[in-house]
Amino acid sequence: MKRMLFIYNPNAGTGRLKPKLAEVLDIFTKGGYEVTAYPTQKRYDAVEKIQESGNKYDLIVCSGGDGTLDETVTGMQLCDCKVPLGYIPAGTTNDFATSLGIPKDIIEAAETAVNGMVFPCDVGMFGDDYFAYIAAFGLFTDVSYATDQNVKNVLGHLAYILEGAKRVFNIPSYKVKVTHDGEVIEDEFIFGMVTNSRSVGGFKGIIGPEIVFDDGVFEVTLIKTPKNAMELNELLGAIVMKQLDSKRMYSFKTGEIKFESVEEIPWTRDGEFGGVHREVVVKNRKRAVQIKVRSEVAEGLSVNVGKQESKKMQKM
Repeated sequence: MKRMLFIYNPNAGTGRLKPKLAEVLDIFTKGGYEVTAYPTQKRYDAVEKIQESGNKYDLIVCSGGDGTLDETVTGMQLCDCKVPLGYIPAGTTNDFATSLGIPKDIIEAAETAVNGMVFPCDVGMFGDDYFAYIAAFGLFTDVSYATDQNVKNVLGHLAYILEGAKRVFNIPSYKVKVTHDGEVIEDEFIFGMVTNSRSVGGFKGIIGPEIVFDDGVFEVTLIKTPKNAMELNELLGAIVMKQLDSKRMYSFKTGEIKFESVEEIPWTRDGEFGGVHREVVVKNRKRAVQIKVRSEVAEGLSVNVGKQESKKMQKM
């Protein structure tokens, strides 16, 4: 019998997993797995558990929010664990699951974890740490980890909006030197993010079109500091309308990027606090995690889509 390590956060989201837990375990068992279930007890618990025993299993499945996924991916990278990863999203926003087309329904996601197709997905390196889909600094990036978990459980996504509203009139600005692919950018920014996602903060399409997950590059978005309230309103309007404003934003793709600043900048990784740094190098680890997705959406996630489109254009 195959062995599965099932790591889950019992406090994630609104407790969506708990009433379905028996049914989820039944799906795993019927799928031919001997299951070791491990409810996380503290921060970094998933990292430690996977480092301790992750390579003893044929499949690792995690359930929780983006933070639980981040810890699972980090643990697997640290111990060079090559087994497939299943993900059952049970958090408040679940950006990465949305981007990969992993079902929001707990039971459907459990079935995907067992019977889905393995998709080789890029992973981010943030200095010596890792992230699944986003590393960011600046405006609102502390909302996800600064919002009380009990409030998240009661209010859901609204809790993030309310917490973020408190920060509109206290916008930090950072002077940053950004180096990538031989190019240097020096400017003042209120926000910056390095992503491998089609959804950020619950908003789809904010990063732009043609995003795939196995191409070895990230999408980078840097938002310049507005000079006055009118510019800020125009900027926020562009973000809400999912429009890239070239006068106020930098947007590009890269496999490696370096950030340098005079002052320490607080970062977030996958919605969790990523420390304060004056210098950070972010690298893409191409196809470093084998994540289970639905077979019908796997093709649309891959760089091969772009190649197929190019071939179609050549034939025309």
